[in-house]
Amino acid sequence: MFPYMENAITDTNQVVGQVTLAGGSFWNIEAGFRGVTGILATVVGYTGGGDEEHPDYARVSTGETGHVEAVRVAYDPAAISFTTILSRFFNLHDPASDESQAGFDGSQYRSVIFCHTEEDCRTARAFIREEVASGKYTAPVVTVVVPAAPFWPAEECHQQYYEKLGNRYRRPLF
Repeated sequence: MFPYMENAITDTNQVVGQVTLAGGSFWNIEAGFRGVTGILATVVGYTGGGDEEHPDYARVSTGETGHVEAVRVAYDPAAISFTTILSRFFNLHDPASDESQAGFDGSQYRSVIFCHTEEDCRTARAFIREEVASGKYTAPVVTVVVPAAPFWPAEECHQQYYEKLGNRYRRPLF
């Protein structure tokens, strides 16, 4: 487990699903999952990059490390389905926008689903095929599905960012 997750999961016998999602600012994606029934915990961080270990915000924000800003989500599969999580993720960002999300530009904001099981990778690919077939996107969906990569939690100041801001953040998230 990661910081911010271990205290949220008190039943050691509970089945816990995990997925890591990237699609624009990790602040926005995390805020869109906080307080959702079935979501046990979230942690923002960096993943999917090259050889650089333990990257930080200053390095990742340049786009030079190859990492994305991402959110690791721990959830109760008995309370929320993986497909429901994917649907919410697609509503929180534009899966048809390549490296640009709501004013955030660069490879560190690309859309990626990092699966923690092969079954979840199959489910995510099927979900994307269904989304494409629905015809609701005017551009190709660029979200990629890959196995989870090493994940480094972001600095404390980025964790649960909007909750720390309180009422200072007034733009609707979704």
